[in-house]
Amino acid sequence: MSSIIRVSHISKQFKEIKAVDDLSFRVEEGDVYGFLGQNGAGKSTTIRMLLTLVSPTSGDIEIFGKRLSGHRKDILQQVGAVIEKPDLYRYLSAYDNLAIFAKLSGIRPERDTLMKQLDMVGLAERANSKVKTFSQGMKQRLGIAVALVHDPRLIILDEPTNGLDPQGIADIRSLLIRLSREMGKTLLVSSHLLSEIELVANRILIIDKGRKVVEGSATELLDPSRTIVQVETTDNTAARNKLVTTGWAACLQESSATLRLQMNKADIPVLTSDLVGLGISVQSIQPRHSLEDYFLSLTTPNIHVDTVTN
Repeated sequence: MSSIIRVSHISKQFKEIKAVDDLSFRVEEGDVYGFLGQNGAGKSTTIRMLLTLVSPTSGDIEIFGKRLSGHRKDILQQVGAVIEKPDLYRYLSAYDNLAIFAKLSGIRPERDTLMKQLDMVGLAERANSKVKTFSQGMKQRLGIAVALVHDPRLIILDEPTNGLDPQGIADIRSLLIRLSREMGKTLLVSSHLLSEIELVANRILIIDKGRKVVEGSATELLDPSRTIVQVETTDNTAARNKLVTTGWAACLQESSATLRLQMNKADIPVLTSDLVGLGISVQSIQPRHSLEDYFLSLTTPNIHVDTVTN
């Protein structure tokens, strides 16, 4: 497997602000690479450097094995991107938008080809509708179709689900999975929606204040042995007192409002049985998104850089 993107010690300084600070990572061919960080962490600045919209203050970027600084045109011809909200012609139809952007990319595909692109993003039935009538989710999907019109090897999406309703988010998620599994595309997807990245990415990078916090495979970062389980009972204080006297005492975390245990996900059925055996009236047992807890534990004032190796 070859590296599609290699970022080596890049930094970006905007006057007194260091938006990106000595950042290194790689994206392998076929990855759905989740690029995570809170707002202002440096995700968008990094993506703009990958697309040559801004230049690094220092460091080096290679894409497809070529230095970006010396092979910009050749590289970008094989990259499709949507940065925040896609720029579309509101008073033209979805089909006409796609045809125009195809011409701007130097290609003139047949109508059937463009219709297949629209069908892939679920917009074939609205091919002749003006973009101004589209929901934000439909615009996002059309923007992705535009990014794919020249059949790129690499797709870069910056916050593709930002501002979407739950159905729109689900549509984008399904599309990303299809692009990866059925079309074999390599994707770099930035987001702050941790639960969504958990569902689609096979590798993840978390950054904070422009610096790498952790990078690794999703299975490595989302360790099931450290799942956070939140338990609601009719009397949490009494339930905690009973659990303290059992083998679950070491799993308990401090919390005045709820019972929280850190445990192996596979042990949840055993916990449920033991709670019933102790005579505890359980209202709910809910495993929390482990990625969210992991992310929040890392993006605190005292951050330690740790790269997970395969």
